[in-house]
Amino acid sequence: MKIKTTLITLLACLCFSTLALAQDDDAIKSTVNAYLDGITKGDTALLGKAFHPTAILRTFNASTGKIQDFPVKNFIRNTPAGGAKATTKLVGYSYAGVSATATVELEFQDFKYIDLLSLLKVNDEWKIVCRVFSRVDNDVQIKGSAGVAAKTPASTSKKVVKPKKDDGW
Repeated sequence: MKIKTTLITLLACLCFSTLALAQDDDAIKSTVNAYLDGITKGDTALLGKAFHPTAILRTFNASTGKIQDFPVKNFIRNTPAGGAKATTKLVGYSYAGVSATATVELEFQDFKYIDLLSLLKVNDEWKIVCRVFSRVDNDVQIKGSAGVAAKTPASTSKKVVKPKKDDGW
């Protein structure tokens, strides 16, 4: 009887953890789609739902040679009323714990934006906290690979430093 109860408990835990992962997948995609739909429809309420109020938008200004930051409230306020005439695509996303990243494209007639979005799970809701973006030609393709573990050089693998809890590492 104990074995049967233990197996049922383990099965229930597995089902609940699988359900929780599926919920995070759906919630992340929903947040990213709220951002993309907000842009293309000019829906500032959707944009407000997707972004955390303290989110920052960041890019490099080649003219000035400096990193340029934009508060999210200015970005939302300046969204075209009829929406941007662009096609959008969620290229990919990944997450672990309370942090996630997503890569999206917004393609316009003459150029496209490639956005690297950072998300955090705040009060059980996924919110975009940072948008790092590039304006590129339409034929530019995203390079690199997600989910590939970096190899540690042999010279640095001897000493392992463990970060303190929540120290920003």
